[in-house]
Amino acid sequence: MTSAQLELFHHIADPASAVARRYVVDYGLEDRVRFRNLTYPEVEADFHRLGGKTAPALWDGTHLHQGAEAVVARLQAVVNLGRDGDT
Repeated sequence: MTSAQLELFHHIADPASAVARRYVVDYGLEDRVRFRNLTYPEVEADFHRLGGKTAPALWDGTHLHQGAEAVVARLQAVVNLGRDGDT
């Protein structure tokens, strides 16, 4: 995934979502990850269209990674692969 932007579906007040957002900021991934606040109906509709059930969730263009642990693991792959994120 070299040009596609990752999408992080999150809730502002949710501690698990905060973990995912902090990882993005701590590793300087703001240019690669679009924050999608689930407060907005159009964001929630996109989330459900992708099969979303648990926030935070990260859409990588192919798969929706759900839950803080899965999101952070996917983001770690982005960091470890030189900001590419896909092999």
